[in-house]
Formats: sequence, structure tokens, C-alpha cells
Amino acid sequence: MSPDVRDLIEEARDSLAAARTLLMTGYPGYAASRAYYAMFYVAQAFLETAEMAFSKHTAVIGAFGREFAHTGKVPAEFHRFLLDAFDARLKGDYGPRGSISPGEAEVQVARAQRFLEVAEGALGRLSPPEAPPQPEA
Repeated sequence: MSPDVRDLIEEARDSLAAARTLLMTGYPGYAASRAYYAMFYVAQAFLETAEMAFSKHTAVIGAFGREFAHTGKVPAEFHRFLLDAFDARLKGDYGPRGSISPGEAEVQVARAQRFLEVAEGALGRLSPPEAPPQPEA
């Protein structure tokens, strides 16, 4: 695994951990947004393996679908997950308060977990993440 792919997978892990924390503490819109970013970083990692990089989110989503989901390199449903997560991120970040229900955020977080598992299966598993530092009491 290249250092760039490794960094993207680590970013995905961090975003997923943040999404879980936000969901558990009552911030479903922000949780859905971080779940999207977990999936987005995974999509970028896949594209990096094909030496492809894009600056726009829509370009990453489109290329991921074209190069990986539609070719059967990853299950096609993961392109749909990424598209739905993008919409949820927009609602969570820019929509009115309460645009994302806790249930909808839970779906996004679960999909982000599956996305990360598919990536680690296809691209290689990283060592377990280090525990975050704990604040001193």
C-alpha cells in the first residue's frame, strides 16, 4: 500500500470515528457529514491506486463509479452509498437544523463502516488505529 493510500484510509478511519462520536452525542447532521467524508476518502484511496486524482467531490464520485463500481471491482451498491452520503452531507451541513434524523445518520455511519471494510479487504488492512490521547483530569 502506498503512503498516499495509507493516509487516505487513515483519514477515513478518523472520519468514521468522529461520525460515531457525533452520532452518540446528539449531532446526527454532523455525523452524516463525517460518514460521507469517510466514504469519500475511501473512494479517493481506490482512485489513487489507479493513479487518478480529482479536486472536485463530484469528479471523485463519478470516477469511483465509472472505474470501480460499474466495472465490478467493488460492489455497485457502494457507488449508490457514496451518492446518497453526498446528499446527506449537504443536508447535514447546509440544511435546516434537524434535516438529518438520528436514524438516517446511523445508516450513513453503518455504510461508511462497510465502505472502509471493503477498502481494507481490497487495498490491504492497516494496523489497528492508536487510541486517541485522553485529556488529563
